[in-house]
Amino acid sequence: MKINPAEYKILVVDDVQSNVLLLKALLGREGFGIVYAMNGTEALEKVKSEHPDLILLDVMMPDMDGFEVAGRLKVEPEQAEIPIIFLTALNDSASVVKGFQLGANDFISKPFRREELLIRVEHQLSLVDARRIILRQTEELRKTIAGRDKLYSVIAHDLRSPMASIKMLCNTIMMSIDPQTVPEDVFEMLEMTNKTAEEVFSLLDNLLKWTKSQLGKLSNVPQPIDMVGLVDGVIEVFKPIAESKSISLELNSEVEFINVIVDIEMIKSVVRNLISNAIKYGADGKLVEVHTGLKDKKAFVAIVNYGKIIPAKDLDKIFDKFYRVENSRSLKTGGTGLGLAIAKNIINLHEGNIWATSDESGTRFQIELPVVQAHMPNTGK
Repeated sequence: MKINPAEYKILVVDDVQSNVLLLKALLGREGFGIVYAMNGTEALEKVKSEHPDLILLDVMMPDMDGFEVAGRLKVEPEQAEIPIIFLTALNDSASVVKGFQLGANDFISKPFRREELLIRVEHQLSLVDARRIILRQTEELRKTIAGRDKLYSVIAHDLRSPMASIKMLCNTIMMSIDPQTVPEDVFEMLEMTNKTAEEVFSLLDNLLKWTKSQLGKLSNVPQPIDMVGLVDGVIEVFKPIAESKSISLELNSEVEFINVIVDIEMIKSVVRNLISNAIKYGADGKLVEVHTGLKDKKAFVAIVNYGKIIPAKDLDKIFDKFYRVENSRSLKTGGTGLGLAIAKNIINLHEGNIWATSDESGTRFQIELPVVQAHMPNTGK
Protein backbone atom coordinates (compact mmCIF):
# COMPACT_ATOMS: atom_id res chain seq x y z
CA MET A 1 0.00 0.00 0.00
CA LYS A 2 1.54 3.32 -1.13
CA ILE A 3 1.39 6.03 1.52
CA ASN A 4 1.70 9.81 1.36
CA PRO A 5 4.57 10.74 3.77
CA ALA A 6 3.19 14.25 4.24
CA GLU A 7 0.16 12.78 6.04
CA TYR A 8 2.23 11.15 8.80
CA LYS A 9 4.11 12.41 11.83
CA ILE A 10 7.03 10.45 13.30
CA LEU A 11 8.41 10.91 16.82
CA VAL A 12 12.17 10.27 17.04
CA VAL A 13 13.42 9.51 20.57
CA ASP A 14 17.20 9.33 21.13
CA ASP A 15 19.52 10.86 23.71
CA VAL A 16 22.31 11.28 21.12
CA GLN A 17 21.76 14.50 19.18
CA SER A 18 23.68 13.32 16.11
CA ASN A 19 21.33 10.31 15.79
CA VAL A 20 18.32 12.61 16.02
CA LEU A 21 19.70 14.94 13.34
CA LEU A 22 20.48 12.02 11.05
CA LEU A 23 16.98 10.56 11.37
CA LYS A 24 15.41 13.99 10.87
CA ALA A 25 17.42 14.46 7.70
CA LEU A 26 16.70 11.01 6.25
CA LEU A 27 12.98 10.97 7.03
CA GLY A 28 12.38 14.69 6.50
CA ARG A 29 13.82 14.43 3.01
CA GLU A 30 11.13 11.83 2.22
CA GLY A 31 8.41 14.25 3.29
CA PHE A 32 7.52 12.86 6.75
CA GLY A 33 6.63 15.24 9.55
CA ILE A 34 9.29 14.88 12.29
CA VAL A 35 9.18 15.72 16.00
CA TYR A 36 11.82 14.57 18.47
CA ALA A 37 12.58 13.99 22.14
CA MET A 38 15.96 13.64 23.81
CA ASN A 39 14.88 11.39 26.69
CA GLY A 40 12.09 9.14 27.92
CA THR A 41 10.24 11.73 30.00
CA GLU A 42 10.17 14.19 27.12
CA ALA A 43 9.02 11.41 24.81
CA LEU A 44 5.95 10.69 26.95
CA GLU A 45 5.08 14.40 26.92
CA LYS A 46 5.53 14.67 23.14
CA VAL A 47 3.27 11.66 22.54
CA LYS A 48 0.46 13.42 24.43
CA SER A 49 0.96 16.78 22.73
CA GLU A 50 1.93 15.79 19.18
CA HIS A 51 -0.06 12.53 18.67
CA PRO A 52 2.52 10.90 16.37
CA ASP A 53 1.63 8.11 13.94
CA LEU A 54 4.89 6.20 14.58
CA ILE A 55 7.62 6.25 17.25
CA LEU A 56 11.30 5.51 16.57
CA LEU A 57 12.50 4.74 20.08
CA ASP A 58 16.09 4.31 21.24
CA VAL A 59 16.52 1.53 23.79
CA MET A 60 19.58 2.73 25.72
CA MET A 61 18.79 6.09 27.38
CA PRO A 62 20.00 7.29 30.80
CA ASP A 63 16.92 8.46 32.74
CA MET A 64 14.32 6.08 31.34
CA ASP A 65 15.19 3.41 28.78
CA GLY A 66 13.10 2.63 25.72
CA PHE A 67 11.60 -0.48 27.28
CA GLU A 68 10.14 1.53 30.15
CA VAL A 69 8.81 4.20 27.79
CA ALA A 70 7.11 1.52 25.67
CA GLY A 71 5.64 -0.12 28.76
CA ARG A 72 4.08 3.17 29.89
CA LEU A 73 2.69 3.93 26.44
CA LYS A 74 1.05 0.55 26.02
CA VAL A 75 -1.03 0.87 29.20
CA GLU A 76 -2.68 4.08 27.93
CA PRO A 77 -5.64 3.22 25.63
CA GLU A 78 -5.19 6.33 23.46
CA GLN A 79 -1.49 5.62 22.91
CA ALA A 80 -1.39 1.82 22.90
CA GLU A 81 -2.09 1.57 19.15
CA ILE A 82 0.86 3.79 18.11
CA PRO A 83 3.43 1.49 16.47
CA ILE A 84 6.94 1.48 17.97
CA ILE A 85 10.17 0.66 16.17
CA PHE A 86 13.06 0.19 18.59
CA LEU A 87 16.47 1.57 17.58
CA THR A 88 19.12 -0.46 19.33
CA ALA A 89 22.75 -1.51 19.26
CA LEU A 90 21.78 -4.56 21.31
CA ASN A 91 21.91 -7.78 19.34
CA ASP A 92 21.05 -10.29 22.05
CA SER A 93 17.83 -12.24 21.59
CA ALA A 94 16.68 -11.56 25.17
CA SER A 95 16.41 -7.82 24.45
CA VAL A 96 14.50 -8.47 21.25
CA VAL A 97 12.07 -10.80 23.03
CA LYS A 98 11.57 -8.27 25.83
CA GLY A 99 10.86 -5.54 23.30
CA PHE A 100 8.20 -7.55 21.51
CA GLN A 101 6.64 -8.54 24.84
CA LEU A 102 6.26 -4.83 25.60
CA GLY A 103 4.45 -4.28 22.33
CA ALA A 104 7.23 -3.36 19.91
CA ASN A 105 6.30 -3.62 16.25
CA ASP A 106 9.83 -3.86 14.85
CA PHE A 107 13.57 -3.48 15.58
CA ILE A 108 16.28 -1.64 13.65
CA SER A 109 19.88 -2.29 14.62
CA LYS A 110 22.39 0.54 14.84
CA PRO A 111 24.10 1.54 12.68
CA PHE A 112 21.13 1.35 10.31
CA ARG A 113 21.03 1.61 6.54
CA ARG A 114 18.84 4.24 4.89
CA GLU A 115 17.01 1.74 2.66
CA GLU A 116 16.20 -0.57 5.58
CA LEU A 117 14.99 2.34 7.71
CA LEU A 118 12.63 3.64 5.02
CA ILE A 119 11.21 0.21 4.21
CA ARG A 120 10.47 -0.59 7.86
CA VAL A 121 8.97 2.86 8.50
CA GLU A 122 6.77 2.72 5.39
CA HIS A 123 5.64 -0.81 6.27
CA GLN A 124 4.46 0.21 9.74
CA LEU A 125 2.72 3.32 8.43
CA SER A 126 0.99 1.33 5.71
CA LEU A 127 -0.44 -0.88 8.48
CA VAL A 128 -1.57 2.28 10.31
CA ASP A 129 -3.25 3.48 7.12
CA ALA A 130 -4.95 0.10 6.58
CA ARG A 131 -6.23 0.07 10.18
CA ARG A 132 -7.65 3.58 9.77
CA ILE A 133 -9.41 2.59 6.56
CA ILE A 134 -10.92 -0.46 8.27
CA LEU A 135 -12.08 1.59 11.26
CA ARG A 136 -13.55 4.27 9.00
CA GLN A 137 -15.35 1.76 6.81
CA THR A 138 -16.58 -0.15 9.87
CA GLU A 139 -18.06 3.03 11.31
CA GLU A 140 -19.67 3.91 7.99
CA LEU A 141 -21.11 0.41 7.76
CA ARG A 142 -22.41 0.62 11.33
CA LYS A 143 -24.16 3.90 10.55
CA THR A 144 -25.60 2.48 7.32
CA ILE A 145 -26.95 -0.60 9.10
CA ALA A 146 -28.35 1.50 11.95
CA GLY A 147 -30.07 3.79 9.43
CA ARG A 148 -31.46 0.85 7.50
CA ASP A 149 -32.78 -0.84 10.65
CA LYS A 150 -34.34 2.43 11.80
CA LEU A 151 -36.01 2.86 8.42
CA TYR A 152 -37.34 -0.71 8.48
CA SER A 153 -38.64 -0.18 12.01
CA VAL A 154 -40.44 3.06 11.15
CA ILE A 155 -41.98 1.57 7.99
CA ALA A 156 -43.09 -1.60 9.71
CA HIS A 157 -44.40 0.16 12.83
CA ASP A 158 -46.35 2.83 10.95
CA LEU A 159 -47.87 0.41 8.46
CA ARG A 160 -48.48 -2.59 10.69
CA SER A 161 -51.58 -1.27 12.51
CA PRO A 162 -53.57 -0.21 9.41
CA MET A 163 -52.50 -3.39 7.63
CA ALA A 164 -53.71 -5.47 10.58
CA SER A 165 -57.13 -3.81 10.25
CA ILE A 166 -57.23 -4.54 6.52
CA LYS A 167 -56.22 -8.16 7.15
CA MET A 168 -58.95 -8.65 9.76
CA LEU A 169 -61.54 -7.03 7.46
CA CYS A 170 -60.53 -9.33 4.58
CA ASN A 171 -60.68 -12.38 6.83
CA THR A 172 -64.13 -11.39 8.08
CA ILE A 173 -65.42 -10.90 4.54
CA MET A 174 -64.07 -14.27 3.39
CA MET A 175 -65.65 -16.09 6.34
CA SER A 176 -69.02 -14.35 5.95
CA ILE A 177 -69.68 -14.73 2.23
CA ASP A 178 -70.97 -17.77 0.41
CA PRO A 179 -68.99 -18.46 -2.80
CA GLN A 180 -72.24 -19.45 -4.46
CA THR A 181 -73.77 -16.00 -3.97
CA VAL A 182 -71.10 -13.98 -5.81
CA PRO A 183 -69.67 -14.28 -9.32
CA GLU A 184 -66.71 -16.64 -9.56
CA ASP A 185 -64.28 -13.96 -10.76
CA VAL A 186 -65.29 -11.66 -7.88
CA PHE A 187 -64.73 -14.44 -5.36
CA GLU A 188 -61.29 -15.14 -6.84
CA MET A 189 -60.36 -11.46 -6.51
CA LEU A 190 -61.54 -11.48 -2.89
CA GLU A 191 -59.43 -14.55 -2.23
CA MET A 192 -56.40 -12.89 -3.82
CA THR A 193 -56.97 -9.72 -1.78
CA ASN A 194 -57.21 -11.74 1.44
CA LYS A 195 -54.03 -13.67 0.61
CA THR A 196 -52.12 -10.48 -0.26
CA ALA A 197 -53.26 -8.83 2.98
CA GLU A 198 -51.99 -11.83 4.96
CA GLU A 199 -48.61 -11.78 3.21
CA VAL A 200 -48.09 -8.01 3.57
CA PHE A 201 -49.02 -8.11 7.25
CA SER A 202 -46.63 -11.04 7.77
CA LEU A 203 -43.85 -9.10 6.00
CA LEU A 204 -44.38 -6.00 8.15
CA ASP A 205 -44.56 -8.08 11.32
CA ASN A 206 -41.31 -9.85 10.42
CA LEU A 207 -39.56 -6.58 9.57
CA LEU A 208 -40.60 -5.06 12.89
CA LYS A 209 -39.44 -8.09 14.89
CA TRP A 210 -36.20 -8.37 12.93
CA THR A 211 -35.20 -4.73 13.42
CA LYS A 212 -36.07 -4.95 17.11
CA SER A 213 -33.89 -8.05 17.46
CA GLN A 214 -30.98 -6.34 15.63
CA LEU A 215 -31.29 -3.23 17.80
CA GLY A 216 -31.53 -5.31 21.00
CA LYS A 217 -35.10 -4.14 21.63
CA LEU A 218 -36.84 -7.48 21.29
CA SER A 219 -37.95 -7.57 24.92
CA ASN A 220 -38.98 -10.84 26.55
CA VAL A 221 -42.00 -10.57 28.90
CA PRO A 222 -42.47 -14.11 30.31
CA GLN A 223 -45.92 -15.23 31.45
CA PRO A 224 -47.35 -18.66 32.27
CA ILE A 225 -49.53 -20.21 29.57
CA ASP A 226 -50.78 -23.60 28.44
CA MET A 227 -48.76 -24.48 25.34
CA VAL A 228 -51.39 -26.91 24.06
CA GLY A 229 -54.06 -24.22 24.28
CA LEU A 230 -51.81 -21.67 22.58
CA VAL A 231 -51.17 -24.01 19.63
CA ASP A 232 -54.84 -24.97 19.39
CA GLY A 233 -55.80 -21.29 19.20
CA VAL A 234 -53.37 -20.66 16.34
CA ILE A 235 -54.67 -23.71 14.46
CA GLU A 236 -58.26 -22.44 14.68
CA VAL A 237 -57.19 -19.18 13.03
CA PHE A 238 -55.44 -20.99 10.16
CA LYS A 239 -58.08 -23.64 9.49
CA PRO A 240 -60.06 -21.52 6.99
CA ILE A 241 -56.85 -20.74 5.10
CA ALA A 242 -55.90 -24.43 5.05
CA GLU A 243 -59.39 -25.42 3.90
CA SER A 244 -59.13 -23.00 0.97
CA LYS A 245 -56.23 -25.16 -0.28
CA SER A 246 -57.98 -28.41 0.65
CA ILE A 247 -55.29 -28.97 3.29
CA SER A 248 -56.30 -30.85 6.43
CA LEU A 249 -54.85 -29.09 9.52
CA GLU A 250 -54.95 -31.30 12.62
CA LEU A 251 -53.73 -31.13 16.24
CA ASN A 252 -52.46 -34.25 18.02
CA SER A 253 -51.42 -33.77 21.63
CA GLU A 254 -49.87 -36.33 23.97
CA VAL A 255 -50.83 -34.23 27.01
CA GLU A 256 -53.87 -32.27 28.17
CA PHE A 257 -51.87 -29.17 29.00
CA ILE A 258 -48.25 -28.05 29.24
CA ASN A 259 -47.57 -25.07 31.46
CA VAL A 260 -44.65 -22.98 30.18
CA ILE A 261 -43.43 -19.51 31.06
CA VAL A 262 -42.79 -17.60 27.83
CA ASP A 263 -43.42 -14.32 26.08
CA ILE A 264 -46.84 -15.32 24.76
CA GLU A 265 -46.90 -13.09 21.68
CA MET A 266 -43.38 -14.10 20.68
CA ILE A 267 -44.04 -17.84 20.89
CA LYS A 268 -47.42 -17.42 19.24
CA SER A 269 -45.70 -15.65 16.33
CA VAL A 270 -43.25 -18.57 15.97
CA VAL A 271 -46.07 -21.13 15.87
CA ARG A 272 -48.01 -18.92 13.43
CA ASN A 273 -44.97 -18.65 11.19
CA LEU A 274 -44.35 -22.40 11.10
CA ILE A 275 -47.99 -23.30 10.46
CA SER A 276 -48.33 -20.54 7.87
CA ASN A 277 -45.24 -21.83 6.02
CA ALA A 278 -46.56 -25.39 6.10
CA ILE A 279 -49.78 -24.24 4.45
CA LYS A 280 -48.18 -21.73 2.09
CA TYR A 281 -45.47 -24.01 0.72
CA GLY A 282 -47.32 -27.30 1.04
CA ALA A 283 -49.08 -29.11 -1.76
CA ASP A 284 -52.84 -28.72 -2.11
CA GLY A 285 -54.89 -31.56 -0.66
CA LYS A 286 -52.17 -32.79 1.71
CA LEU A 287 -52.12 -33.12 5.50
CA VAL A 288 -50.46 -30.71 7.93
CA GLU A 289 -50.22 -32.23 11.39
CA VAL A 290 -49.29 -30.36 14.57
CA HIS A 291 -48.02 -32.41 17.52
CA THR A 292 -47.56 -31.21 21.11
CA GLY A 293 -46.08 -33.20 23.94
CA LEU A 294 -43.16 -33.77 26.32
CA LYS A 295 -39.68 -35.01 25.54
CA ASP A 296 -36.72 -35.09 27.95
CA LYS A 297 -38.61 -32.79 30.34
CA LYS A 298 -39.17 -30.21 27.60
CA ALA A 299 -42.33 -29.13 25.81
CA PHE A 300 -42.24 -29.69 22.08
CA VAL A 301 -44.35 -28.48 19.20
CA ALA A 302 -43.82 -30.20 15.86
CA ILE A 303 -45.38 -29.08 12.59
CA VAL A 304 -45.33 -31.93 10.07
CA ASN A 305 -46.09 -31.20 6.43
CA TYR A 306 -46.59 -34.38 4.46
CA GLY A 307 -46.57 -32.53 1.15
CA LYS A 308 -43.29 -30.62 1.37
CA ILE A 309 -39.69 -31.82 1.08
CA ILE A 310 -36.68 -29.58 1.78
CA PRO A 311 -33.45 -30.65 0.06
CA ALA A 312 -30.73 -31.82 2.47
CA LYS A 313 -28.36 -29.07 1.27
CA ASP A 314 -30.84 -26.42 2.44
CA LEU A 315 -31.68 -27.79 5.88
CA ASP A 316 -28.62 -26.26 7.60
CA LYS A 317 -29.26 -22.85 6.02
CA ILE A 318 -33.00 -22.29 6.29
CA PHE A 319 -32.66 -20.47 9.63
CA ASP A 320 -30.14 -18.00 8.15
CA LYS A 321 -31.50 -14.52 7.53
CA PHE A 322 -32.78 -13.88 3.99
CA TYR A 323 -32.16 -17.50 2.97
CA ARG A 324 -34.85 -19.09 0.84
CA VAL A 325 -35.14 -22.57 -0.60
CA GLU A 326 -35.14 -21.90 -4.33
CA ASN A 327 -37.80 -24.04 -5.93
CA SER A 328 -40.87 -23.37 -8.01
CA ARG A 329 -43.11 -23.32 -4.96
CA SER A 330 -41.07 -20.76 -2.99
CA LEU A 331 -40.60 -18.53 -6.02
CA LYS A 332 -44.34 -18.54 -6.63
CA THR A 333 -45.34 -17.75 -3.06
CA GLY A 334 -42.61 -15.19 -2.38
CA GLY A 335 -41.26 -14.37 1.07
CA THR A 336 -38.33 -12.51 2.59
CA GLY A 337 -36.41 -15.31 4.27
CA LEU A 338 -36.73 -13.52 7.62
CA GLY A 339 -39.46 -15.59 9.27
CA LEU A 340 -37.36 -18.61 10.29
CA ALA A 341 -34.39 -16.44 11.28
CA ILE A 342 -36.67 -14.48 13.63
CA ALA A 343 -38.18 -17.72 14.95
CA LYS A 344 -34.70 -19.01 15.81
CA ASN A 345 -33.84 -15.74 17.59
CA ILE A 346 -37.03 -15.94 19.65
CA ILE A 347 -36.56 -19.60 20.61
CA ASN A 348 -32.92 -18.95 21.55
CA LEU A 349 -34.11 -16.03 23.69
CA HIS A 350 -36.29 -18.54 25.57
CA GLU A 351 -33.38 -20.98 26.00
CA GLY A 352 -35.08 -23.46 23.68
CA ASN A 353 -34.22 -25.24 20.45
CA ILE A 354 -35.62 -25.24 16.92
CA TRP A 355 -34.68 -27.46 14.00
CA ALA A 356 -36.03 -29.11 10.87
CA THR A 357 -35.85 -32.55 9.28
CA SER A 358 -37.06 -33.61 5.87
CA ASP A 359 -37.33 -36.84 3.87
CA GLU A 360 -39.56 -38.47 1.25
CA SER A 361 -42.54 -38.44 3.60
CA GLY A 362 -42.42 -34.70 4.24
CA THR A 363 -40.90 -32.02 6.47
CA ARG A 364 -40.97 -31.61 10.24
CA PHE A 365 -40.20 -28.36 12.08
CA GLN A 366 -39.87 -28.80 15.84
CA ILE A 367 -39.37 -26.40 18.73
CA GLU A 368 -38.55 -27.30 22.34
CA LEU A 369 -39.10 -25.11 25.41
CA PRO A 370 -38.47 -25.61 29.14
CA VAL A 371 -41.52 -26.93 31.01
CA VAL A 372 -43.00 -25.70 34.29
CA GLN A 373 -45.81 -28.26 34.60
CA ALA A 374 -47.58 -30.81 32.42
CA HIS A 375 -50.64 -33.04 32.76
CA MET A 376 -50.98 -36.37 30.98
CA PRO A 377 -54.44 -37.35 29.72
CA ASN A 378 -56.47 -39.70 31.95
CA THR A 379 -56.31 -43.13 30.27
CA GLY A 380 -58.51 -44.79 32.88
CA LYS A 381 -55.77 -47.21 33.91
